[in-house]
Amino acid sequence: MDFELTASMMCADFGNLEKEVKALEEGGIDSFHIDIMDGRYVPNFAMSLNDMTYIARHAKGPVDVHLMIEHPNNRIGLFLENLRPGDTIYIHPEAEYHPSTTLQFIINAGLIPGIAINPGTSVETVMEMLRIVKKVLVMSVNPGNAGQMYLPYVGKKITRLLSLKEDMDFEIYWDGACSAEKILEYAPKGVKGFVLGTTLLFGKDRPYGETLQAIRELRF
Repeated sequence: MDFELTASMMCADFGNLEKEVKALEEGGIDSFHIDIMDGRYVPNFAMSLNDMTYIARHAKGPVDVHLMIEHPNNRIGLFLENLRPGDTIYIHPEAEYHPSTTLQFIINAGLIPGIAINPGTSVETVMEMLRIVKKVLVMSVNPGNAGQMYLPYVGKKITRLLSLKEDMDFEIYWDGACSAEKILEYAPKGVKGFVLGTTLLFGKDRPYGETLQAIRELRF
């Protein structure tokens, strides 16, 4: 079964970031997920613009930048100029007065536009933007910290998005508390990719390649 695996780099070892990027790529990771937090939109600070730029320059594969910041349109140029065609930027619609304007800047720069949907955000409130974006990142936990518990009502939201994705031409990605059970359940239903953090990938005292191979060999 064809699905994508992306590494949540806020969970990586920042003392050996170049080594981490190389090991993940050698292990077969599809892309690198970079969480940018401003301490305002979410109650935490995470990766920085410099972290993103470093990974984007050293990684051979694409990066997916998840902007958990207020009013991303005010600083979107800083991110656009340090990324490459094929990279993705996700914004949170609630964080911007006119999110469609920010998404258009992303499109004009040749990058892939995406929105991230919090557990408390309904599909109906972002319906118009679903025709603009190419990726929808569904948060199965409240954003801001790794290692949180899965919120089960998110499953119904994914079911609703799955019913819309063909007509509106977007793909669905899972972010937060991603376990093997969730991949087994939702990959066959049409979820395109999964962000891997501490639940499955990092901190396992095991080579990344072995972990990623085991995930790809899950029995559906």
